[in-house]
Amino acid sequence: MAASPPRREAVPARHLARITDLALAVLTLVFFVAVALATGVHNPWSGPIPLGLFLGALLLVRRRWPMTVLLLSIGGVIVYHLTGHWSPAGWIWPAAVAYFTAATTPHVRWAAAAGLAQLVYSAIDFRLVLDLNPSRYLVHVAGEGLLLAILIVAGRSYAVALRRREQLREADDRARVAEERLRVSHEVHDVIAHTLAVVGVQLNVAADTLEEDPAAAAAALSLAKDVRNRAMADLRSLIAILRDGPEGTAPQADLASLDTLVADARAAGLEVTFEEHGDRAAVTAIPAIAVHRVVQESLANTLKHAEASEVAVTIGYGPRSIVVEITDDGRGASGAGEGTAGHGLAGMRERVSALGGAFTAGPAPGGGFAVRAEIPVAGGSTA
Repeated sequence: MAASPPRREAVPARHLARITDLALAVLTLVFFVAVALATGVHNPWSGPIPLGLFLGALLLVRRRWPMTVLLLSIGGVIVYHLTGHWSPAGWIWPAAVAYFTAATTPHVRWAAAAGLAQLVYSAIDFRLVLDLNPSRYLVHVAGEGLLLAILIVAGRSYAVALRRREQLREADDRARVAEERLRVSHEVHDVIAHTLAVVGVQLNVAADTLEEDPAAAAAALSLAKDVRNRAMADLRSLIAILRDGPEGTAPQADLASLDTLVADARAAGLEVTFEEHGDRAAVTAIPAIAVHRVVQESLANTLKHAEASEVAVTIGYGPRSIVVEITDDGRGASGAGEGTAGHGLAGMRERVSALGGAFTAGPAPGGGFAVRAEIPVAGGSTA
């Protein structure tokens, strides 16, 4: 199966990310300058505003270069302090978003090491306060360390949550792929069963009439060839899906092809009575496929196992459900319920049950074998 194409971030998600980064940049600038003004800085253009602009601008590229943004942010804060400016916002807080972003990457240890180095430097830079006010010094150092730890832990937790969500999405994708492959396998079974039944009957007709009626034998062989060609086209499409994955669309049988199924059965020698009640065009795709496959498998079983001469196909299209009834005059359960027919009945039952419908199959009261499926349409229920 071909590898899945790489995921591309949706356009709305990219726009939301840009808006978020811009908002964080503005908040960083506003809060840093506001704290500076609130603590007595009279000329914010001499330090707080340039640093705030620098830190905010870096946040606009934090997703692309998280570690670079962190290191430049730390460097900006250090230069700010070395040039004689004092920041009541501390050392870690101005670069809080950069720390959080770096902690979500595989370089979290380097982010923690950079934070620890900055923390040690801030403790040394703040040492003059130690002699004057030890309590304030301890609160400063402990607060910076606690903020750093919170940012690193929050970043790692966020990254783990994202990975977990991605794993769940991939698991759902694998489950959908497995379900699609199972569905295609049922389609393969139905196509092969129907084709072998019709072709087998036509080959028998050709063998029996080859000497006495060459024209009839040629017609039987021609029909067998046509059925075989249609089946090969379906199988090529189905096998391509199994090989390439469910990105493509399986050849979907529809109600329009019911006439072809009936014509094939009649050409194989069955006397088929086909009746429909209701509006065929109103049926949606999923129930239509189920109806087609029930009729296809039932006719194939009749041809292969029932030794029947007549079969009646009746389909009622109701507002809440579709009722499909196929009854033949063959051997009943002794023929239709054994061997590969049993697998076909199980497949039909599984297909109908998956749509919330009801399926029964067994000897008909007057002899022969009867299949009945009640398939809900959208918004309907068989309950």
